Amino acid sequence: MKHIDMRKLPAAAQEERRRQVVGLRESGLTYEAIAAQVGLTRTGVFNICRRFAEQGLAGLASGPRGPAPGTGRFLQAEQEVQIRALISRHTPDELGLPFALWSRAAVRELIERHCGVRLAVRTMSTYLARWGFTAQKPLRRAYEQSPKAVRRWLRREYPALVARAREEKGTIFWGDETGLRSDDVRGRSSAPRGRTPVVRPCHKRAGLGLISALTNKGELRWMVLNGAVKAPSLIRFLARLIQDARGKVFLIWDNLPVHRAQAVRGWLAERQEQIEVFHLPSYSPELNPDEGLNADLKQAVTRKPPARSKHELKRTVISHMRRLTKLPERIRSYFRHQPFRYAA
Repeated sequence: MKHIDMRKLPAAAQEERRRQVVGLRESGLTYEAIAAQVGLTRTGVFNICRRFAEQGLAGLASGPRGPAPGTGRFLQAEQEVQIRALISRHTPDELGLPFALWSRAAVRELIERHCGVRLAVRTMSTYLARWGFTAQKPLRRAYEQSPKAVRRWLRREYPALVARAREEKGTIFWGDETGLRSDDVRGRSSAPRGRTPVVRPCHKRAGLGLISALTNKGELRWMVLNGAVKAPSLIRFLARLIQDARGKVFLIWDNLPVHRAQAVRGWLAERQEQIEVFHLPSYSPELNPDEGLNADLKQAVTRKPPARSKHELKRTVISHMRRLTKLPERIRSYFRHQPFRYAA
């Protein structure tokens, strides 16, 4: 019979072949005869019979392959726990390492500094996979951001605001501003290898501004501007916002200087029963669900052919915003993204 490599058989087939070997041996055949009949070597037949004699039927079961767990490791279990915790809680520069991200080289140097063990860079892939670490694109957080202020907002300030809005039967809006340019082209384009694709935006750049506010119920308010956001235009938008809203407006936005302009503060002070504003922690755009709208808009606009004039750009922006106004479920979907989920 043709020789069979037992290692290539499934576990169930291996066990069946072992039972066949034991049955033939008990019928009185020699090791050589059994090997010729089942396609194994004499040594393989002998080992199967010996395992059966020592362990019984349990010796015929297929066990886990490869080295025993824990063998071949250069770090102790306590050291691995320590390294995993350091990588999870810190960036390399916080630990004095000359790296921006946790690459294999950075992990190797961390292990050498803290454990006194120098490993090959390729070995780091094995350790990282064993620890459940994968290569990911990192989120961007401003160095000036205060983690303490963010925690305070998430645990105390925002929950208190929600309770107050519910008590006063008001509506919480999230507001933000953004800018758009006619020469903004994003994404990738297919092309023959070695021939970089070319996009031809208009050399005369056209820009627009947009003010928007949305709720986690899918409501959307917006206003397109011909330029940057200034106090008069912001006040016009706020007036429209309180006119259309049901009940008092609780508006959450960032710390943009125009939000603290004297004209805006004076206008708000005269309408405290209709609208009240709250500021997110500084340098924390990831806490504002309205950023999801900005990303949606810019992605949609840049998929269109490059605008050749401000009028064409404005028409594209207005068309997309009108469409979003009729899609409350899409607005609500922004709040399902991980950074904004707390506001859902």
